[in-house]
Amino acid sequence: MRVHYDDEVDALYLELGNETPEGVVEITEGVNLDTTANGRIVGIEILEASKKIDLKTILSYRLEFDKDLITQKTA
Repeated sequence: MRVHYDDEVDALYLELGNETPEGVVEITEGVNLDTTANGRIVGIEILEASKKIDLKTILSYRLEFDKDLITQKTA
């Protein structure tokens, strides 16, 4: 996942994959899902991002893994 933030327009984009988006689904005003033709979500756009989320939480992160989930995938 890649995170892009444009402070000039206060827009945050979460890139979830390498596929080219072919459609957009607006889930609420200023929050859009970029989707492929078969409905896979490949990106999330948040306009006026600083008003909708705490940017500090998304621009600094840590990864936590569910040990049981990892064990299931490798078994």
